[in-house]
Amino acid sequence: MAETRSMRLEIAGFQSQISRLDQRVATVEAQAASWTNRDQELLHLRSRLTDVEDRSRRNKIRLLGIPEGTEGADISSYLRDMLPKLTDTTFDPPLEFQRAHRLGPKRQDGKGHPRPIIACMLRHGQAHQLL
Repeated sequence: MAETRSMRLEIAGFQSQISRLDQRVATVEAQAASWTNRDQELLHLRSRLTDVEDRSRRNKIRLLGIPEGTEGADISSYLRDMLPKLTDTTFDPPLEFQRAHRLGPKRQDGKGHPRPIIACMLRHGQAHQLL
């Protein structure tokens, strides 16, 4: 009888341990399911980010080799006048830029290659026409 009681107590202990393990496994499975959903959401957000970055790049052009200082104070108006002459192309409507600037800090010694100009055009069709 004493041996049967000790076996029953031991079995009851095993049952409670199995019950706790079942709860832990259920918790881990729920977390894994939420991670799968987060991974899918992350993949979706990455694809949207790539799309947004691509759309923001399509209006931009990079111009190399234009000597420093030739643009004067207003790079946009300089590009508006220079690019149609340089490409021998007529733009209708005329070129419009959201912004234009040189990349990087101005070189102190004035030597070396001129800094590139980045221009964000108002119409991406004109950017493609220029390219």
